[in-house]
Amino acid sequence: MAGEQILIVENDPDVADLIGRQALLPLGYKVTVVSDAAAALKQALQTPPDLILANINLPGLSGKDLLAAISAQNIKSPVIVIAEKGQEADAIQAFRLGAMDVMFWKLRDAEVVSIVERALKQTQESRERQKLDKQLKVTNDELQKRLRDLTTILSIAKAVVSVTDQRLLFDRILESALQLGEADICWLLLRDDKTASFLLRAQRNLPESWAKKINQPVDDGVSSLVALSGESLFMNGSPVQKFKISALGKSVGVIPIKIKNEVIGLLVIVRKTDREFSRDAQTMLEAMADYASISLVNARLFRALEHAAESARNNEKHRHATLESLRASTNKEVEAALYPLNLLLTEMPGALNAEQRKALESTQAALYRLSRSSEKTVVPGSH
Repeated sequence: MAGEQILIVENDPDVADLIGRQALLPLGYKVTVVSDAAAALKQALQTPPDLILANINLPGLSGKDLLAAISAQNIKSPVIVIAEKGQEADAIQAFRLGAMDVMFWKLRDAEVVSIVERALKQTQESRERQKLDKQLKVTNDELQKRLRDLTTILSIAKAVVSVTDQRLLFDRILESALQLGEADICWLLLRDDKTASFLLRAQRNLPESWAKKINQPVDDGVSSLVALSGESLFMNGSPVQKFKISALGKSVGVIPIKIKNEVIGLLVIVRKTDREFSRDAQTMLEAMADYASISLVNARLFRALEHAAESARNNEKHRHATLESLRASTNKEVEAALYPLNLLLTEMPGALNAEQRKALESTQAALYRLSRSSEKTVVPGSH
């Protein structure tokens, strides 16, 4: 170990020379010597050294005062105090104030080097542990995010088979887009079958001037390009400034929602800050758009089935009403025909010969049968 910066705080030139020039410089360490605590603190703030060696008996601000100031200023450089034999109590106080080790003067060169190297090794190991802890935390945070993203994708997959309410479906899609894209604003555009234009159907956090265009086309300058290409577009920084959408943020993603190769919708997300979308985020958003397309198709089919069922119910009601009307009309006509026949058969107009009576009785019987048959007709939906 060599090349480390070591700050020596010592007002005795002989001690400073022995430690710095004789013991440490020959081994390749870079040594800076100051004679008081104030100068040491200034030097440590400007260029934090790898190690500080400070005499506990400094004039003015003592070595213990320096330890307290280093801790207060959040300087991470480890400190070894230099004390005289008989100052064990002061050394213990120095340890309580954050000192890493103590040198009881006088020492040989080899002892100085041993203490310094041990301190530097401990510091290096501590920094490596901190680095590993930081890397572990970053990895853990990434795994947690991926778990949240996969959970979001799973919820969208469940929505595909369970959500038929279009408004609820739109809410699910937008909530998921905000989470997966770590975005501030998002909206959903769906193609109108009649005009082939893309209309704003749902939004989250759009400013009022944009949000009021619900069920109308929205010209953000980017969506139309994705509608034509059918390919996702993610950009941030200066390229965004060329489009109207730059009024909302500095990072933009537009993901097409497709059935086969046909674009039926567009999902737009915006980050206010200039931050690139990661490859994982893009993949997750595109996967969610695929699920969203299935959900939209299912919702369309469900509405079509509801419409067909309603039409069938209306047709059944119409047929029921028609049959009721026909039956009533038949009964009315039969009654009208029976009345004069009954009069003839009672011989009110005069006597009938046998042949006339037989013909009239046959007609009367046929009309009665027709009337009974009409009454027995079962009309669908009647009880």
